[in-house]
Amino acid sequence: MSEALGAQRKHHSRWAGYWRPLSLLTRRDLKVRYSTSVLGYLWSILDPLVMSLIYWFVFTQVFDRSVGTEPYLVFLLTALLPWVWFNGAVSDSTKAFLKDVKLVRSLSLPRSIWVHRIVASKGIEFLLSIPVVAIFAILTGAHLSPYVLLFPLAVLMQAALIGALGLILAPLVVFFRDLERATKLVLRFLFYASPIIYGTVDLPDQIEPWAALNPLSGIFSLYRAAFFPDQLDWILVTGSAAVTLVLCLVGAFVFRRTIGTALKEL
Repeated sequence: MSEALGAQRKHHSRWAGYWRPLSLLTRRDLKVRYSTSVLGYLWSILDPLVMSLIYWFVFTQVFDRSVGTEPYLVFLLTALLPWVWFNGAVSDSTKAFLKDVKLVRSLSLPRSIWVHRIVASKGIEFLLSIPVVAIFAILTGAHLSPYVLLFPLAVLMQAALIGALGLILAPLVVFFRDLERATKLVLRFLFYASPIIYGTVDLPDQIEPWAALNPLSGIFSLYRAAFFPDQLDWILVTGSAAVTLVLCLVGAFVFRRTIGTALKEL
């Protein structure tokens, strides 16, 4: 009995020793990011909002739109806001160790914290931007569906996906600095290859099956289902979960095999 209690306390202490510094580093990131900004976190909202307004204007006022669902602005925001989280966190993960070399070397912390604090800080920014969707949903008359209950599942899957990619990229960039620029190019391609300005139902029949290979497809369908139930595709969600799980396993393996040598290279 005493041995079981001791093991339980040790396990609790280990997790507390991980989450407390993770929380401190996440808050530090947010404070540093907005310490010299007058508008603060509003900048994280303005960027996707301006992008959404541009796409809304182009596809509703300039061209005859044949993709998406009305209200199109809400349709855009439900995928564009999660994309900003994904894009920003993956991009910053390439500098997870290079940005704070002295702290990484001096602090005796689990090295994965330097990746997960980026996922957490960008994720908090994403959650703080959700009221923007609510405001435009009210203004445009979008109706909330019961599928809004799937929102936590979408957040959990996306956090796992970003964390897995971060564990792969963070140590490898230390050896291959060009990987940082290559990641930006891939992200630029992935923006148009993901159902953001369009839905998966808008894809041609010969391309739609390939959408399951993009883990963002199923995750975005979960977000969109809150207002557009017809966008929910459980096949895509299952595919996203499977790809994310594989990437988590690959990320854990790559990180463990490379982190020791990466720290020596810093």
